[in-house]
Amino acid sequence: MKVLVINCGSSSLKYQLIDSESEEVLAKGLCERIGIEGSCVTHQKAGGPKKKEEADMSDHTDAVKIVIEKLTDPADGVIDSLSRIGAVGHRIVHGGERFKGSVLIDGEVLEAISQCSALAPLHNPANLIGIRSCQQVMPGVPMAAVFDTAFHQTMPAKAYLYGLPLEYYEKYKIRRYGFHGTSHDFVSRRAAQILGKKREELRIIVCHLGNGASVSAVCHGKSIDTSMGLTPLEGLIMGTRSGDMDPAIVGFLAEKEDMSASEVINVCNKRSGVLGLSGGLSSDFRDLAQAAADGNKTAETALEAYAYRVGKYIGAYAAAMNGVDVIAFTAGVGENNAEVRQLIAQYIGFLGTSIDPGKNRIRGEEVILSAEGDRVVTMVVPTDEELAIARETVALVEKR
Repeated sequence: MKVLVINCGSSSLKYQLIDSESEEVLAKGLCERIGIEGSCVTHQKAGGPKKKEEADMSDHTDAVKIVIEKLTDPADGVIDSLSRIGAVGHRIVHGGERFKGSVLIDGEVLEAISQCSALAPLHNPANLIGIRSCQQVMPGVPMAAVFDTAFHQTMPAKAYLYGLPLEYYEKYKIRRYGFHGTSHDFVSRRAAQILGKKREELRIIVCHLGNGASVSAVCHGKSIDTSMGLTPLEGLIMGTRSGDMDPAIVGFLAEKEDMSASEVINVCNKRSGVLGLSGGLSSDFRDLAQAAADGNKTAETALEAYAYRVGKYIGAYAAAMNGVDVIAFTAGVGENNAEVRQLIAQYIGFLGTSIDPGKNRIRGEEVILSAEGDRVVTMVVPTDEELAIARETVALVEKR
């Protein structure tokens, strides 16, 4: 089966076409600036170069039509007709408490996703637009919703409740949900496979470290805690997000800087993290590592603060699981940035693990970083959220 995986933003649409039997990515691309002047599409078929061109896309339906045109193009396409697409898998950011797993999309599911929009106002509405656009262009093709929050729905109440009056949870469902669930699920499962063990036998800490970043505690196959909360703002210091901080700071800055609460939250989301800590130098960890190597103390401090926060969460989750067997690094920074992994390593040695400097130089590949005989295995496991979504989609379609 050929599965089209869609990740829809407010003005963008990322796609991959995956052969479910070989799990090969046949083609992938990105539609940008949808509904904005200068809209364009970048398309790449397997083994070929990226090709970027202007394309008139007034809305997401236009974008989906262009995706189909690219996939069926005689020169750059990989299928001869739309009928070759057996199913579509959609990444949905927030499923609230309603969705504890992936589901096939129908009218009831669409309404439930819409009801979760208050919890993810920047993401769920865009995700819904992507679904409806695909339904319009591909009527009758089965579609699945795969939720970022679903994997973390196994968290117990002691982990997901905030120390607020219970009425706010009961009225508004204010609680910790967690995100990057598809990645945490995929990486923890793959880590166990690499070690030749069942995930249910292991206590795994997954560090999804990218511009957005989160850590999860996967205990015997289930997520029991994760660093992101009601929104993706909680937890680690990230590229532009502040992560954990005293909530009183919001009121303090609002008063001192004459800002609204929403304006302060915007600062926390878009101008903070390592970007803010580096004095606005960059949110790209490669830039910061180079600047630190060149003697920039501000960049060095930003990286140290980032690594320190990751190390604290690893320690906390080792306590939450009463031990840890595996620590897995993944995502852009976790897979590729040796400097950051080495900085984190200085905080986790007490657990009985180490990082071999030679192995640590390997980028973007599966590799066990720790020495043979270490009590805790530390490793890099590249994530593949699109493949995970495709697998979920195929499983649902085959169950029909």
